[in-house]
Amino acid sequence: MLAYMQRTTVKLSDDLDARLRHEAKRRGVTVSELTREAIETLLDAPRGRRSLLAAGAGASGRSDISERIEEILASELGSSH
Repeated sequence: MLAYMQRTTVKLSDDLDARLRHEAKRRGVTVSELTREAIETLLDAPRGRRSLLAAGAGASGRSDISERIEEILASELGSSH
């Protein structure tokens, strides 16, 4: 079943457009799919707060989290910047 999609125009800087296209290609999805996913993630997040997957690191059962926290945060924050 096809759902009707509303077309919206968004103006992006050259740098942001290049990053968006690169990430879409890396994931093997269209720019539209990635844009929708990003908007849904932003709108579904608690207001004014970013969700970090590392927030549950204490319950991971791994003993090296404190030693790897910079690496973990960089990988999570890097995926959205």
